[in-house]
Amino acid sequence: MTTVSDTYLENRWRVQPNHANNYGTVHGGNVMKWMDELGAMSAMRFAGESCVTASIDQMNFHRPVPTGDTVVIEAFVFDEGRTSVNVHLRAAREHPRTGEQETTTESQFVFVAIDGEGSPVPVPDLVVDTDRCRALRERALGWRDDDREN
Repeated sequence: MTTVSDTYLENRWRVQPNHANNYGTVHGGNVMKWMDELGAMSAMRFAGESCVTASIDQMNFHRPVPTGDTVVIEAFVFDEGRTSVNVHLRAAREHPRTGEQETTTESQFVFVAIDGEGSPVPVPDLVVDTDRCRALRERALGWRDDDREN
């Protein structure tokens, strides 16, 4: 059985000029793409199957990430349905020399597990058995309330 912690992934992308908009900051579409890719990997780790994006909850961009800085994205599964996988994603601006981070956006994506023909398949039950698993899941479940405060 797969735990919330087993699905936790984190990746970094250095913002290059080809990722930037005309303001010299990362284009929101790139951040969304990176979140989608990492979220799918987290969902697949949980489901043990290929997963496709079914929906994306709201995405509010709270601050820009300039060219030369790093975008850090973390993803983890926090809930499941019969064939669906709910993944919480957080993107942050990271200063490359200090490691200091500022959240830029958070969202929740729903993925559907599919078989080789593209038909939905059942996913296993998610295990929430440690303090870290519970803390991650609680953070995801409370996200909408936290985002409204920003």
